[in-house]
Amino acid sequence: MITTGPPAPPAHPLLRLRLAPHSTLPRRLDGAWWPHSYDLLAELPPLLAALPRAWGHIASVTVNSAAWSAAPGRMFVSNQVVRLRRAVAPHAPDTVVLLAPGHGRWDLLVVPPETTAEEAEPLMTAAVDDRGRDRQE
Repeated sequence: MITTGPPAPPAHPLLRLRLAPHSTLPRRLDGAWWPHSYDLLAELPPLLAALPRAWGHIASVTVNSAAWSAAPGRMFVSNQVVRLRRAVAPHAPDTVVLLAPGHGRWDLLVVPPETTAEEAEPLMTAAVDDRGRDRQE
């Protein structure tokens, strides 16, 4: 007789995040994030946990209100309160804005969850590529 234990819990999906190299020059995007869903309560904690310590405590997150599922006005992440703000930004509908008092503001491109890997890769690369900025200046 063969017995098996309970099925293993599903593995947490890998965080799909790419940050631009540190620079003293201002940039439009500081990185790209490809969440697995538009469930902010599920997606935000792993994102914030993966950010560099130098960014400080992210106290406020602003997302496009049309894209993300409903969420409360604040949530606890790593025993700290994070304010969740929803905005309609026609000029930047696919970004998330992270604010850390005393440290700065970071804007991340949000690659839609339903995007295929083949489509997401060039979007994420372009968001962190300094060469594109050099050509535009």
